[in-house]
Amino acid sequence: MRLRWVYEPGMRAFALARRQLGRERRRLAVAVAGVAFAVVLILMQLGFRKALFASAVRFHSHLRGEVFLVSPRSMFLASMQSFSGRRLYQALGVSGVREIVPVYTNVALWKNPTDGTTHRLFIAASDPRLDALDLEAVWAQAESLRAPDVVLFDASSRPEFGPVVQLLGKNGKVDTEVEGRAISVIGLFRLGTSFGIDGSLITSDTNFLRIFPQRSPGLVQFGLVRLEAGETPEVVRDRIAAKLPSDVEVLTKDDLMEREVNYWATAQPIGFVFTFGAIMGFVVGLVIVYQILFSDVADHLAEYATLQAIGYLDSYLYRVVLYEALLLAVAGYVPGLLVSAQLYRLTHHATQLPMQLSPALIAGTLAVTMLMCTASGAIALRKIRSADPAEIF
Repeated sequence: MRLRWVYEPGMRAFALARRQLGRERRRLAVAVAGVAFAVVLILMQLGFRKALFASAVRFHSHLRGEVFLVSPRSMFLASMQSFSGRRLYQALGVSGVREIVPVYTNVALWKNPTDGTTHRLFIAASDPRLDALDLEAVWAQAESLRAPDVVLFDASSRPEFGPVVQLLGKNGKVDTEVEGRAISVIGLFRLGTSFGIDGSLITSDTNFLRIFPQRSPGLVQFGLVRLEAGETPEVVRDRIAAKLPSDVEVLTKDDLMEREVNYWATAQPIGFVFTFGAIMGFVVGLVIVYQILFSDVADHLAEYATLQAIGYLDSYLYRVVLYEALLLAVAGYVPGLLVSAQLYRLTHHATQLPMQLSPALIAGTLAVTMLMCTASGAIALRKIRSADPAEIF
């Protein structure tokens, strides 16, 4: 009998689901490929979204301060608006404030030292003696930055800025132009790119004003406020905000980073696009698995009716379909995860974006995949309800 090796009396629902899936190898392969495709789509979209937010606050996370002053007109890091440096000195008079550090930022036109092409990059500057950034490479070269017309170059910048790392290793420095002014790259640091910044420079406040002679030294983009020992950033933030006028925004580091993330999540469509892409991956997987399970149930409707006729409850048949869905989820998730890991590695190498498969992302995507397949199975259960032995036989 055809059913003799499939439907044994007392067979567990899981064993039946496993055998039924394995019987149609081609259908199983299509289903696994569909789930894997959905997993890759979800993981890539969520990975890009996570990289978007993580890269957006790289610079902010390295700023050495507990409270920060910025202009409320500022949008995001590459378009920071200036405010009067006098606000920093006013903040210095607030109880709990130990030190202030003005930081200048701008977007500058960089000349590729080998082919002469120009590209926009991000430049940040401060007094080298005040250690505005907690980057060890910058600390080690702080004294060198006090020389005129010198900068440090981000070794993680995109390749269109030229082979700066190689030239620096060969010659000890790299001569080029920034905003039409001759400068020398004397060292490297590593920060990384983002969706708004492809490369970065760090220099002293004096050199920054040489590169941008039209900029006033009294106007800054960030104000770093360092606190006395034992002071709470939220408390000092509120004290400073109460004293200063509304032409500055006073933030803790968490506030500052959240402000940047919110810009990319809400003010720019790219954050929504990645979220929508992950949702579409879920929908694609849902449809594929539903079609496979529905076809499987339809093809074996007579067998399901036979099981009902010999005394199996509907709940048993439901478990069979749901176990099939969960088996498809696991079988498709594994190759999808492996493919995604390779794509993450290639994307990181090509863009220097922080594409990382974190344990939380891996576990979360597995849960979403199982939910997707379970939902498909639940929809396909409607077909089993039509398996009436009296009608079929």
